[in-house]
Amino acid sequence: MAHSISTDWPAENVACIRFSDPQRQNQICWAAIDQLGEELKLARERGARVVVLTSTLEGHWFEHAWLQDLIDGAEGRAQSGSGKGWFTVLQELAQESVISVAAISGNCSGGGAEIGWACDLRIAEKQVYFSQPEISMGLTTGIGGSSRLARLAGRGIATDMVLTGEPVSAARLYDSGAVSRLVETGQALSASVELSKALARKSDAALTALKEVLKYGDDESLASSLANEQNVFRAIVSSKEALSGMKQMQIQYDRGISIAELYNYPKWREQ
Repeated sequence: MAHSISTDWPAENVACIRFSDPQRQNQICWAAIDQLGEELKLARERGARVVVLTSTLEGHWFEHAWLQDLIDGAEGRAQSGSGKGWFTVLQELAQESVISVAAISGNCSGGGAEIGWACDLRIAEKQVYFSQPEISMGLTTGIGGSSRLARLAGRGIATDMVLTGEPVSAARLYDSGAVSRLVETGQALSASVELSKALARKSDAALTALKEVLKYGDDESLASSLANEQNVFRAIVSSKEALSGMKQMQIQYDRGISIAELYNYPKWREQ
């Protein structure tokens, strides 16, 4: 197993879940997402009131789903895990008794970005870029890259991101409201932990009630939109065009080409 997921407790009632998969550039395989779902559930059951999600791989936060698992599932082969963790993770992040903070120190894309959109707060470093590159593989977003992002950033930015697949800076998303706090390079984790400690000292009942109020404002319509987004994704993921796009992209990864280069991140355009 190439990935690593671990949990430590930087303060009472604050859990920090760390993810790394250098072999896959932090693309999330099914085994990893299943484990992440279990780590979130276990942290909640052990009394976490705030959970921080972070990456220990430089340059990457959570990236998109590992394409080989998507391809294998679409073609009826065994995958690295059940993949049910995608929905367990979303369910855990929606728990009203726990506040989630995404400590985003590196670029994030696809399903990884969708995990970020599902967190309550996103603290991103200024050099970070976000992308929903599914269109580049003939895919659609599946777990919030359209529905949640449009609510967080606005329809204009969301439309730009999902239709072009091009990366957008943390600064632009901060200005739009999708990123909660923008910090200097190297400060995402420390800023997230400090915020989490402060949150953990506040009234548990009040935090839970406020998260419930915030969810009530858009959950019903969001739930419907998310269900539709997942249905559209399921309908297209097994298509010849999508499978061809994913396989072509996976070949590039296997050759050692980086996510940033493939998805035309600004530094690659400048070289």
